[in-house]
Amino acid sequence: MTTAQSLIAAAQELSATVEKMDFAAPVTHVYNPLDYAWNIHENYLCRYGDGRKRVVFLGMNPGPFGMVQTGVPFGEVAAVRDWLGLEGPVAQPAHVNPKRPVEGFACTRSEVSGRRLWGLFRDRFDTADAFFAAHFVANYCPLAFLVDGRNLTPDKLPGTEQAALLAACDAHLRALVAALEPEWLIGIGGWAEARAVAALEASGGGPRIGRILHPSPASPAANRGWAEAASRQLIGFGVWTV
Repeated sequence: MTTAQSLIAAAQELSATVEKMDFAAPVTHVYNPLDYAWNIHENYLCRYGDGRKRVVFLGMNPGPFGMVQTGVPFGEVAAVRDWLGLEGPVAQPAHVNPKRPVEGFACTRSEVSGRRLWGLFRDRFDTADAFFAAHFVANYCPLAFLVDGRNLTPDKLPGTEQAALLAACDAHLRALVAALEPEWLIGIGGWAEARAVAALEASGGGPRIGRILHPSPASPAANRGWAEAASRQLIGFGVWTV
């Protein structure tokens, strides 16, 4: 089995597991892009997930104008279409919130976090193939949670609901690490880093774990030159060179 095939099998298992989970109020809608946008996600894994990766970047969960629309982590439409070269039809979640429609590649909203993240990689590596030769980008949790029309991050779920979800996501992360064998696992934000530590702490000999500033526009620090700050952090770890 190739690395990409291992990632595909792990993603399918994760999707099937989380599809069986129920989430109570205040959550009104749950979107699983590994289901309705599977075609694009599978193409992402096939094209960019093969072979060992030195660095894996780990995000939290799909954003409403990113992976929710395209099936790709931090999947800002223009970046996925124009830099990653991925495009195609995207289906619909089982229950759609009209305030947060899934428009796929017709979505005209730009996800700032994804634009910043993929923009940094484009500026440093020029081509997607050059970046993915030694890097990969994944999300810890595959689900997006909506409270009516507002996004709810998984760390805000009740503890009883988090337990089963985190167990499934931890297992998937371990499978991803086993397939890609990275030297570094870089959490994009503090929560992703903490989940990486929790999932991998018992597996001795795993990757070194670090963290970069999350590119969200909700972060004042990210709005003061996120690309420069993230680059400094990666250079400081020794992940990248000057």
